[in-house]
Amino acid sequence: MAKARYLYPCEIEADEDGWLVVRFPDLPEALTGAPSRAEALAEAVDCLEEALAARILDRRAVPAPSAAKGRPTVAPGALMVAKAALFEAARDAGLGPSQLAVRLGVQETEARRMLHPRHATKIGRLEAALAALGKRIVVSVEPAA
Repeated sequence: MAKARYLYPCEIEADEDGWLVVRFPDLPEALTGAPSRAEALAEAVDCLEEALAARILDRRAVPAPSAAKGRPTVAPGALMVAKAALFEAARDAGLGPSQLAVRLGVQETEARRMLHPRHATKIGRLEAALAALGKRIVVSVEPAA
């Protein structure tokens, strides 16, 4: 896994009833909508997180975001980014939960919780796990879309 950035472009289109539908080209299973652009983009964050969580739980690859090319972008929360990055780093290293636990020097149950997208793992634990896999978390703050 090279440098990863979890900022996904989305497409927003009005349906026949005027409802704004949000789609993610990189995650075809992710679809949401709302009556206004602001609400649609807010819903898109939750939708993106659910799509990423489902991929992690199904042990499917998390696709890299495509270039925005003028489209709005949506980012998941920091915890989901860290979970997705850990999942991808472990997957790239060929490590399942048992092997990850050995690498981290923790019980397998803890490694499974760290990999579970809905477990509230402390960010410091995820940083340490990523460091053990040769990765680090870099935080940036950008203007909201």
